[in-house]
Amino acid sequence: MSDLLPSITALRTLEAATRHNNFSQAAKELNITPSAVSHQIRKLEEIWSLKLFERKPRQVAQTRSGQELATLVRQFLFNIKGTVKNLQDEVERKPLRINTMTSFAYKWLVPRLGTFHEKHPDIEVWISTSNKLTNLATESFDTVIRLGTGEYPGLHSTFLLGDFVFPVCSPRLAENLKEQLKKPSDLLKQKLLYRIEDESAPTWVNWFSIAGIKAPILPKGPKFPDTNTALLAAMGDQGIALARSSLVQEELLDGRLVKLFDIILQSPINYYLVCPQGTENAPEITAFRKWITKEGNKTQISYRGTS
Repeated sequence: MSDLLPSITALRTLEAATRHNNFSQAAKELNITPSAVSHQIRKLEEIWSLKLFERKPRQVAQTRSGQELATLVRQFLFNIKGTVKNLQDEVERKPLRINTMTSFAYKWLVPRLGTFHEKHPDIEVWISTSNKLTNLATESFDTVIRLGTGEYPGLHSTFLLGDFVFPVCSPRLAENLKEQLKKPSDLLKQKLLYRIEDESAPTWVNWFSIAGIKAPILPKGPKFPDTNTALLAAMGDQGIALARSSLVQEELLDGRLVKLFDIILQSPINYYLVCPQGTENAPEITAFRKWITKEGNKTQISYRGTS
């Protein structure tokens, strides 16, 4: 078999000839001559060292090899057409591509996004989620939302939202434990829910520290991949979770979770909107930044009013 790659013209010819099982009809569709169809098929047969059609007087018939290869070629051409169409649509519509953490998208951003669409119906927002750090130099995002310090060399960052950390549990568990939870240290005798360690995120040790308990001996408890999963377990009466205010406002208001003690740890990391330096004044990014900073301020005011 030759190492030569077939041309797109030859592949299109094979697809049409196989679909029609007739060189003349394929030639008519492709606006070429039947002999040109035959020539392209022979070129493919030479490249692949396979017989694609049986040639008989006044007719041709597909071989098994021709049928199988034509199926692959048809899918290949279909995929190219679809990808090109998507890329053309993207260029035409110029969407604002935003990446953020899964929990933040689910609990905070997406529920509020409708108001942005109402205000800016001409801006199409594409949301994707990832809990990993994003390289804006190599990934196709216009802006990302991340928890951090806001110090990102070569990037423009805007403060969006501060986070406050405190213990929460379900109302049923709080009721069952009301005689056992008189002071913060009593939590050390209960089942605590943990998230897999994140070097920058506040921990139970940090919260106990501001509660006046140094070097606490923490009880054993299950670990979860992120805060949101731990909160689901807390709502299921499975233990006491350490919550971030940005992710539990709705649950506190509707009573699915209750806050334990009036001791609140201000997180050392906050939410920032980040984009490549020099793109921060792009109209779509500017519109989104104005909207989301306003929403972030509302959340802070609302939380302070209920804490």
